[in-house]
Amino acid sequence: MLRSTAGTLRRTLAPAAVALLALATALVEAQHAPIRVIASNGVRTFVDAVVPAFERTSGRKVALTYGTTSGLVKNIVAGEGFDVVIASADGITQIAAAGKIAAGSRTAIGHSFVGLGVRQGARRPAIGSAADMKQALLEAKGVTYAGDGASRPHIDAMFTRLGIAEAVKAKTILEQGSGRAIGRVTAGDADLLITLVSEILPAPGIELVGPLPPEFSSSVSFAAAVGAAASDPPAARALVTSLVSPESTATLRQKGLER
Repeated sequence: MLRSTAGTLRRTLAPAAVALLALATALVEAQHAPIRVIASNGVRTFVDAVVPAFERTSGRKVALTYGTTSGLVKNIVAGEGFDVVIASADGITQIAAAGKIAAGSRTAIGHSFVGLGVRQGARRPAIGSAADMKQALLEAKGVTYAGDGASRPHIDAMFTRLGIAEAVKAKTILEQGSGRAIGRVTAGDADLLITLVSEILPAPGIELVGPLPPEFSSSVSFAAAVGAAASDPPAARALVTSLVSPESTATLRQKGLER
């Protein structure tokens, strides 16, 4: 009777022990795996500047992937895994609607104004007023911006309000992502680059003329959130917290964003 009971206990406890071991192994692996971050191009230089300090203090590595908000939203909704996502506020709303974000983890990061850039050393047009902006756009050989960027709706609206949508259509170069649009300006294919100030400032070979005139002043807000299926939620939340720490505020402003 005792032998039978002991055998039954062994058979019962063995699967439980295996399950516990598997769980412990998974937890250890999660604590050592890089924190997967998917972020918008609009916050790239800021995130690149802040993450190294987080890695040093936390002892955790961070794996960064960048893209346009529209592209990363599409990929995440389709099933791409992540621990932290940083995107436009509208993008985060879409990702949350798809059930991909942990409840209560959404955190505002900052915003960047839409601005104008030119090739380094080129003439810097006046853009202080609507009339100045209209003249600059009509005189330009070419105008480029990201067709899939978060700032596009603001740019298109400006063209419409200025009454020059059709006039600039033929010389507008829509690119996939701001990086390719920047390349169009440095290559001389376009005179004017319109995108977020946070993307113009670090762009090689590009000079910031300034934000759009007051009549068309617009900005894109960014937020971060922890993935609903994050491998290590506490570490992911700690990273998000580092992005909004007082120490990160000065870096945020240096990179063309505001709180």
